[in-house]
Amino acid sequence: MAPQNDSSSRLLSIRKQESSDKYFDLSDGKFRVKGFPLLSEVPSNVTFAPFFPICKSSDAPLALLQRVQDLSHKGGFFGLHKEAPSDRLMNSLGKFTGREFLSVFRFKTWWSTMWVGNCGSDLQMETQWVLLNVPEIRSYVIIIPVIDGSFRSALHPGADGHVMICAESGSTQVTASSFDGIAYVHVSENPYNIMKEAYSALRVHLDTFKLLEEKTAPSLIDKFGWCTWDAFYLTVEPAGVWHGVNDFVEGGVSPRFLIIDDGWQSINIDGENPNEDAKNLVLGGTQMTARLHRLDECEKFRKYKGGSMLGPNPPSFDPKKPKMLISKAIEIEHAEKDRDKAIQSGVSDLSAFESKIQKLKQELDAMFGGEEKSVSSGSCGSCSCKADSYGMKAFTRDLRTKFKGLDDIYVWHALCGAWGGVRPGATHLNSKIVSCKLSPGLAGTMNDLAVVKIVEGGIGLVQPDQAGDFYDSMHSYLANVGITGVKVDVIHTLEYVSEEYGGRVELAKAYYRGLSDSLSKNFKGSGLISSMQQCNDFFFLGTKQISMGRVGDDFWFQDPNGDPMGVYWLQGVHMIHCAYNSMWMGQIIQPDWDMFQSDHLCAKFHAGSRAICGGPVYVSDSVGGHDFELLKKLVYPDGTIPKCQHFALPTRDCLFRNPLFDKKTILKIWNFNKYGGVIGAFNCQGAGWDPKEQRIKGYSECYRPMSVSVHVTDIEWDQKKDAAQMGEAEEYTIHLNQAEELLLVSRKSEAIQITIHPSSFEIFSFVPIKKLGTSIKFAPIGLTNMFNSGGTIQELEYFDSEAETCVKIEVKGGGNFLSYSNASPKKCFLNGSGGLLSGWIMAN
Repeated sequence: MAPQNDSSSRLLSIRKQESSDKYFDLSDGKFRVKGFPLLSEVPSNVTFAPFFPICKSSDAPLALLQRVQDLSHKGGFFGLHKEAPSDRLMNSLGKFTGREFLSVFRFKTWWSTMWVGNCGSDLQMETQWVLLNVPEIRSYVIIIPVIDGSFRSALHPGADGHVMICAESGSTQVTASSFDGIAYVHVSENPYNIMKEAYSALRVHLDTFKLLEEKTAPSLIDKFGWCTWDAFYLTVEPAGVWHGVNDFVEGGVSPRFLIIDDGWQSINIDGENPNEDAKNLVLGGTQMTARLHRLDECEKFRKYKGGSMLGPNPPSFDPKKPKMLISKAIEIEHAEKDRDKAIQSGVSDLSAFESKIQKLKQELDAMFGGEEKSVSSGSCGSCSCKADSYGMKAFTRDLRTKFKGLDDIYVWHALCGAWGGVRPGATHLNSKIVSCKLSPGLAGTMNDLAVVKIVEGGIGLVQPDQAGDFYDSMHSYLANVGITGVKVDVIHTLEYVSEEYGGRVELAKAYYRGLSDSLSKNFKGSGLISSMQQCNDFFFLGTKQISMGRVGDDFWFQDPNGDPMGVYWLQGVHMIHCAYNSMWMGQIIQPDWDMFQSDHLCAKFHAGSRAICGGPVYVSDSVGGHDFELLKKLVYPDGTIPKCQHFALPTRDCLFRNPLFDKKTILKIWNFNKYGGVIGAFNCQGAGWDPKEQRIKGYSECYRPMSVSVHVTDIEWDQKKDAAQMGEAEEYTIHLNQAEELLLVSRKSEAIQITIHPSSFEIFSFVPIKKLGTSIKFAPIGLTNMFNSGGTIQELEYFDSEAETCVKIEVKGGGNFLSYSNASPKKCFLNGSGGLLSGWIMAN
């Protein structure tokens, strides 16, 4: 490693400082880009420095270093210098007004989303970056708050158009007054290049994370899977999981990966028996004050007897039972909310409320009944039994014996172990219950049950010097029992408990180092999905090894606050999160658009977006609650998917618009297939962030049909080397998946105009037309029964001679194959059946 660092240091030192002076100037209180004043009233304590005097050395690959060097004149750093040191410093970077911007901000501790406006005061708290449209110089400028020493930063709104930067350590014991590079600034003529260029520069500068291009993504990115969360919540158990997987297989859609979500761990609550699992947990929220009391599976999984599901009399499973338990738990939750409202309104006699709650809890306990006996099927019942014939190892072995295509089995865990961490004294680890302290910046975020519960119980924090031992102990056990990866959730609790541990940056470094080492050792370096992690701390400090993560908030099948229209408008909100977050997160991790339910009212809406998102497709269906006709438009019979070759991003005409409640913008996302491009148009209007109420809510007046324009140039063909040539074609065929129409266009054609209803979509497949011989024009569309028809084409070859003209097409899957030809084929050949098919079309 040393020679690489030495060479990179020399490479970084040869760049001349004056190059960036041509692009940036800070003087007389104005910050100019290419000579144009972008920010005014810049305080005198703000500095600007070119890229290389700040950036010293890096372990980045030479090709990446060279790329960053070649573009270094387009970037630089804002510095900040105060008189008095503090653990939290707030300062203006200057002001702008009357200028379009796109930004991403944290609307909850864990989740980020987009926001647009036209002045610095329009920014939201905890903004992760802001992209400014500067048509006066035909460019875009991005400002990205970064890590400097032990401080992380975020942008905040200021008065009178000012952009404020907040630098905080997360510990009153860690203070500073001066920063040389607290925010990075970059300029580019292309809004997609600017993301690649800026985050490449920061990768070299910080040297604490790696780009996606440097890492291997998990093997599940081009496969179909099932997550247990919405199917069971915390009631997940072996028989239910088994029947769930079997349902898919019998329906003709075989999952290639399984995620056993929250509910499999050994957790209990303070004050309960430290050696027993918490009983009868159902809904998310009831487990959020619980802590791990051991690092292996809970009793209902430990008691699984190997072979019991493979035998002639497998344990029974009632698919109605999880729904009944969930329904009863929701009753309890509502009753508790009614009691809390009564308390807030001054009611003194709460006996009726408490009586109702107690009665409902007794009914819930009765419903659980002897469930554990029914699923154990003769287990030894010993909590200490570790024989291969029992527990998670036996269960995963049986799953793979029965379901041959099940490549990966992941399990969920929180970054700190469980939501409430690790119970002190329960394991070999040194953990301590730490009270939570929220950053003042989070005061501008949405009220969140998870935050309330975690603050209520504190976190059983394993000491940072044991982070490596913590993860390795847990993960090595899981790998030994057949688990191939983990979904790590609740990541941003670390910032709550950093006071005594050197601040949020230093605590995060220790934990992420331990997590990365364990990932490399136990899960082939890539078997991890990160979640509840959408803050710059994680991306700048935690992604040297992690290569995949969620880019949206949870799939909510309805509004938890009770708005009946939330069944619909929340689905569009989810897509907006995913599309815009992919702009920056996709530089560092493979974007994961999360699960959905195939029998949901808006399932088709979700399915259309997942089909072209460029990542895995997975659902969280209840056992027996499937729409197989819909799933077969997404998934091949073997459980793989026709995945796009890039990650989906918003089109240019959506960048500075609000596709949620501006009453005029349809979300359009673009992507590539191997032999064409694709645009998805989704009517997401009807909801969005309310800065005053600090929550996402419905805007029913926006939930209506809207028109959209689609053009071949909406696809950013130059963003992938292999696609650039397709973007130069003279003519294209366009297939409209939902309308089942085929159109011919050129780059000079007028845009296609269509109307899209709320919670509806259209997918446009663009395929370059190939000219053959003297007069033949041909273009393959693919299998039109799949949402991403172009993704079904695996190989395409043209043979053109005086004797004959042939096209060889390899298509995966089965169904209706469509192609365009201006001449009737003389002969067609089809060989093979199912799987990968080869078709020949000949003309002469």
